[in-house]
Amino acid sequence: MATTTTTTLRNYVGGEWVRPSATEYLDITNPATGEQLGQVPLSTPSDVDQAVAAAQHAFLTWREVPPVVRARYLFAFKALLEEHFDEVSETVTRENGKILSESRGSVRRGIENVEHACGIPTLMMGRTLEDVAAGIDCEYIRQPLGVFAGVTPFNFPAMVPLWFWPYAIATGNTFILKPSEQVPFSPTRMIELAHQAGIPPGVLNLVHGGKDAVNALLAHPGIAGISFVGSSPVAQHVYREAAQHGKRVQALGGAKNHIVVMPDADLGRSVDNVTESIFGCAGQRCLAGSVVVAAGKAYEPFRDGLLNAASNLTLGNGMDEGVTMGPVVSQRHKEKVLSYVDAGEADGAKLLLDGRGRTVDRYPEGHFVGPTVFDGVEPDMTIGQEEIFGPVASVTNVRDLDEAVEMIQRSGFANATSIFTTSGRAAREFRYRVGVSMIGVNIGVAAPMAFFPFGGTKGSFFGDLKAHGSDSIEFFTDKKVVISRW
Repeated sequence: MATTTTTTLRNYVGGEWVRPSATEYLDITNPATGEQLGQVPLSTPSDVDQAVAAAQHAFLTWREVPPVVRARYLFAFKALLEEHFDEVSETVTRENGKILSESRGSVRRGIENVEHACGIPTLMMGRTLEDVAAGIDCEYIRQPLGVFAGVTPFNFPAMVPLWFWPYAIATGNTFILKPSEQVPFSPTRMIELAHQAGIPPGVLNLVHGGKDAVNALLAHPGIAGISFVGSSPVAQHVYREAAQHGKRVQALGGAKNHIVVMPDADLGRSVDNVTESIFGCAGQRCLAGSVVVAAGKAYEPFRDGLLNAASNLTLGNGMDEGVTMGPVVSQRHKEKVLSYVDAGEADGAKLLLDGRGRTVDRYPEGHFVGPTVFDGVEPDMTIGQEEIFGPVASVTNVRDLDEAVEMIQRSGFANATSIFTTSGRAAREFRYRVGVSMIGVNIGVAAPMAFFPFGGTKGSFFGDLKAHGSDSIEFFTDKKVVISRW
């Protein structure tokens, strides 16, 4: 069996590690050190066909396994994740770059989804009503649909796959995971643990690859539905292509998250929370704060506090003690983030802290971008509108809550937003009026727990049913209604 120390990764199909038909391979390096970690294959449509065939074959018997028995495989998998918690977390840091505490937090969030999916005997229950008419009863039951696939991003290589496949197989479906080709080792290691947990052959499959593999999944007639997390342009493509081929789709896209700070907010706590929200994971998360909207008298003291906190972050390798911010995932992504800093200057925003040119002496090959803070950012500026996905904070000033809500409403994204205030009235008005799906009140990162739905609206989400929580059970099952008279 292949392991994550193998130089060249393989696909996992039908319970076996198989060499794909790929002719192209990508080199995977540690974004902090430049160390080569291995190679990942760019699988072809024929490799996708092989995985779908294995998943279809497994579905015939897996759907008949009682839910309580299916849950036992997930209990075993959860125990193995706990046993290998540190190893998986360190793998995330090595291939993604985030600091180890952030990796550990993300793995824990993933495990929480496995725990939630273990409750499938209750979660999958239907409903019954006697005597809908004289002598007639009506009920609905939940049934699996077949083969599902998940396409997951580089920023949370361990966590995001666990938003999808545990729920899919718990409900009786089979699954094909296509993780980001930039971070293939964490997903591979978790599939190894799932194999060790005894999940039957073909129930869970792994296909490495890039765009060709994704498009093959979207068009394949043997796949019932697609789960996706990534940028909004790709999410929209996934939504359109998969829907055109008759599939269910949940496509989670990008974000431009606004954080409102009111004059009555606890300044110290607000600065700490917002700093972590913006610069945690080097800004590479869909719930990261991006635009700080400081109202009235909160503006200058909060801006100065944020600038001071950002200046004191320690850049470096996420495995090293004392480091508080790691690199971005790749040189290509670094160039993209730096282009936004250039655009901010060109548009007239005031650059208070410049992260360009920051290096770490011990790691000259690392893809480092220092914490960056802009002031005077207007909503129509490039950095005020577009998702940067990096450690760049934009600060703007508004008169009051009304103006703050209006600014947020104009954004094309609506993934997450937060307000910092000690006023219950302001908090309620904010959550009532703002058109964003995930809202934090004195919370910098409004990340729902596994038993609540996760996803945005507007340009941040394409589909109807969101990730995890009760929405996952809805997404992965069909409600079959039975009307009976005897």
